[in-house]
Amino acid sequence: MAMDKQQKTVVQLVGVVVLMGGLAWASVPFYDWFCRVTGFGGVTGVAEAGSDRILDETIKVRFDGSKERGMPWEFKPMQREMEVRIGETGLAFYEAYNPTDHPIAGQAAYNVTPYEAGGFFTKIDCFCFTEQVLQPGERVEMPVTFYVDPEIVDDREGQYVHQITLSYTFYEIDLPEEAQAALAQDGKTNLN
Repeated sequence: MAMDKQQKTVVQLVGVVVLMGGLAWASVPFYDWFCRVTGFGGVTGVAEAGSDRILDETIKVRFDGSKERGMPWEFKPMQREMEVRIGETGLAFYEAYNPTDHPIAGQAAYNVTPYEAGGFFTKIDCFCFTEQVLQPGERVEMPVTFYVDPEIVDDREGQYVHQITLSYTFYEIDLPEEAQAALAQDGKTNLN
C-alpha cells in the first residue's frame, strides 16, 4: 500500500517532531556530563582529601549567594572573600535562615567563574552535595571545604586566573519523605 504525498509529509513531520523531542530530552544530561568532564560552565571537581602539593602562590576566592525567586530562606556567604595558597585547603561558611513557620527543603546549585577555573576548583565537602531541610526559625552555618588544584598554574588559560568566584543559588524542593512523615506524626501527636 503506497502513501500519497500528504501522508508521507505527515509521517516525516511526526518523525522530525519525535527526533527533536528526543534531542531536547537528551541535551540536559549530555550538557551536564560534558561540563563535568571538561570543567566547562564552571563545574568543579570533587576530591576526598586535600591536595598533596601547596604552592607559595596565592589566589583570591570570592563567595556569592542567591536564591531562586520565591525561596523564602535568607541565604548569604559569611565572608565575601579569602586569599588561599594554591593547593591549600580552604574552609568557608554560608548562612541560611528559615523565617517561616514550617519546614522548608532546599538544594544548592553552584557555579565557578571564570569558567577556566572550574576544573581546578576542587570541593572536598560541601552542603551542596545533599539537600538541606531547615525547621521553622532555624539558622544554620553550612561549610564548604575546597582547594584550588596546583595544576592551574601550568594550564594555558588557568595560569592567568588570579580570582575565582564561587556562587551558590538555593532552590526550594519537596520535603524528603522522612521529613513529611515526621510532620504527619507531629500533627497526630498535637491532635491527641
